[in-house]
Amino acid sequence: MTEVKHLICSLGCRDGKAVCQADGGAEESADIRELCRHCGDSGADQLLIYDCSQTDEDHERTIGCIKEIAREVDTPIITGGRVKRLEDVKKYLYAGAEAVFLEAGSEENVDLIQEASSRFGTEKIYMNLTEAAQLKRAAEFAQLGASKMILSFPFDSELLSEISRMELPLLLSGADESRAAESFRIPNVEGLLLPAGWDGNWMACKQALKEQGFAVETFESTLDWNQFRLNSDGLIPVIVQDYKTSEVLMMAYMNQEAFRKTLETGTMTYFSRSRQSLWLKGETSGHFQYVKSLSIDCDQDTILAKVHQIGAACHTGNRSCFFTTLAEKEYKETNPLKVFEEVYDIIKDRKKHPKEGSYTNYLFDKGIDKILKKCGEEATEIIIAAKNPDPEEIKYEISDFLYHVMVLMVEKGVTWEEITRELANR
Repeated sequence: MTEVKHLICSLGCRDGKAVCQADGGAEESADIRELCRHCGDSGADQLLIYDCSQTDEDHERTIGCIKEIAREVDTPIITGGRVKRLEDVKKYLYAGAEAVFLEAGSEENVDLIQEASSRFGTEKIYMNLTEAAQLKRAAEFAQLGASKMILSFPFDSELLSEISRMELPLLLSGADESRAAESFRIPNVEGLLLPAGWDGNWMACKQALKEQGFAVETFESTLDWNQFRLNSDGLIPVIVQDYKTSEVLMMAYMNQEAFRKTLETGTMTYFSRSRQSLWLKGETSGHFQYVKSLSIDCDQDTILAKVHQIGAACHTGNRSCFFTTLAEKEYKETNPLKVFEEVYDIIKDRKKHPKEGSYTNYLFDKGIDKILKKCGEEATEIIIAAKNPDPEEIKYEISDFLYHVMVLMVEKGVTWEEITRELANR
């Protein structure tokens, strides 16, 4: 199987902002969450966030930023830069990072490799090499438990043979897309680091690499356009859903060119019947739709697109075009995640807007120890109920337990999205 090559967005974090480092300095800053979200949506395969903090307080602020980014952005995160002890590695990973890099120039970090890889798994520990002299220790790093190496220094042709002999997969720093093909011709190079401020087009760069024969992550259709059943105008309708909530956002049409553009750019492009031209959703409003998946129905005459919607999908400013109710019958929501989220939101609202006589507010008023005590009691009740042959009792006790756990989640600022993401990662 051909090894897939990755383009990785590289940026620093200081004082809760993204910093662009050049010539040893950090001159420019930006909203790090927005920048990471944009790069991920635009086609970056991974995010490498370098912790540039100088103080423990700023280090904790960076951990918080990584946690928020992991919550909001699907793109895998690699991070490091301020590891002084094993606890720092744990904090990065628990914040949502897929892997943590240790600094090859720090003997304290080298001493941590074996302990960190044993505790968290070798696949989660990388080494960051900042100068060519550190290449001589590559075999040592691999033996201790590092699974990949990041080469953060510029390299020339004299180092190519040495780099190509290294056993571990490599991630190379790079200034622009012109180095991508050169770097990826080295067999063990898995990824290229491009700065977050790079003004190139991630998907366009991937398409160029694909044309040169490299395996990169792009959108490929399993069916040809001529296999679709089109309407009398030669178009196919597209139903658009939010990829996280499954909310139906809008319906539009594609012709062959719009379908090709959507696959090529990863951004939803339609055919406007009124203007008789291609229509890039968000081109004027900024409310782009980034593709997560495209499916087709059993008759092959309708496409279902799951997207990350920026802003509103409807030209009226509403999130969805389907905001007008024509007829409705009361029903109980039974979608598990929606039920959990609705109960969670009620508990969260109780904490923000206390209500007299509310048991939930009683728990919040008593504090964390009382909440933990109730969680423990309810867990015990589940065990007792499980010994009872009547299944109704255990349903009741599990429901009680989940309610108290949600109170704990709100108290600690943990969301259902974070829990489901963690379960999905496992």
